[in-house]
Amino acid sequence: MTAGVFATVAGIALGCALVVGALGLLALRLLSRGSLVTQLIVVAFATVASVVSGTAAVASLMYLSAHDLTVFYSVAVVAGIVSLVMASVLGRSLVRDNRYFRAAAASIGRGESVISPERHTSTEFASLAGELAATADRLTESREREERIDTARREIVAWISHDLRTPLAGIRAMAEALEDGMAPDPKRYHVQIRGQVDRLSGMVDDLFELSKIHAGALQLNFERVALYDLISDTVADLAPVALAKSLDLRFEGERGLTLQADARELARAVGNLVMNAIQHSPAGSAIVVSVTRHDDGRAVISVVDAAGGIPEQDLGRVFEAGWRASEPRTASGAGQSGGAGLGLAIVDGIVRAHAGQVTVTNVGDGCRFELLLPQHPLG
Repeated sequence: MTAGVFATVAGIALGCALVVGALGLLALRLLSRGSLVTQLIVVAFATVASVVSGTAAVASLMYLSAHDLTVFYSVAVVAGIVSLVMASVLGRSLVRDNRYFRAAAASIGRGESVISPERHTSTEFASLAGELAATADRLTESREREERIDTARREIVAWISHDLRTPLAGIRAMAEALEDGMAPDPKRYHVQIRGQVDRLSGMVDDLFELSKIHAGALQLNFERVALYDLISDTVADLAPVALAKSLDLRFEGERGLTLQADARELARAVGNLVMNAIQHSPAGSAIVVSVTRHDDGRAVISVVDAAGGIPEQDLGRVFEAGWRASEPRTASGAGQSGGAGLGLAIVDGIVRAHAGQVTVTNVGDGCRFELLLPQHPLG
């Protein structure tokens, strides 16, 4: 084929393809609101028509016999029919996937799970379906987490309201008695008022601490801390409270462990655990605070009591802010009696800020709380 002939053939084919393509685009524009199956059939028909028209135009110039043209047109018709059938089948598959994705989007909006069908038109659609199902699961988990947070907030408000009402009512009654000159022992009343104010102050401090933890604003001052010194000081501070309840509060374990930590916040976490054990342990029982080294190198601070344990179904909620069991084990802070269920939530927040982990398990007739802390939380 000479260059001139090739140019002629190419020009004729291009012209026919442009004309058919323009008509196909016009048809697609008119059918823009129509079915996807119809649009695919139009595309397939335009493709076949473009080939047939170009070939027919070139063949007419080549003076082919009528028999050859008949054979060509027969082949073109068969190929066209097959192409249209395939386009129809593909279109139906795409429509099925479209219905699935619409239903999946609606299910996600309703907060329901999305089940991916076994087959999709393409691997891309299969990946998209899998991602939708995973997104639905994540949204469901997020909604459940938000519901738990809202429930915890309501519980905090309820418990705080209850715990504030009692000391405030006592302070008011004692202040009125002092004002009216009806207090039989004003000095004792002053001491009691101060004690109630200290209790309220501790609750406010806990709320502020918890708000900083939840806001991610807890600032830690890391330094080298000797765990034995930190825990022995905490045990010494709470020993009078334990003695008043006839409890055997003691330290056991290694004495040479050190780590990078915020001494003040870590002491607060250990103090909350010990005070929680003191409040709920029966008289004459033991509370053992120990320090050991985990197999992975982390330091383990444990507090073991004999306070009767926690129901298995409640173990996962122990560190939720505001949660209380029927026999509450959460204290609002060291030295306080009662609380709003913030103490263990604060422990969890402080330990997480140290890149550590806090766990609780039932052992014997009590519980074991463990703080697992890395040697270098910043590294």
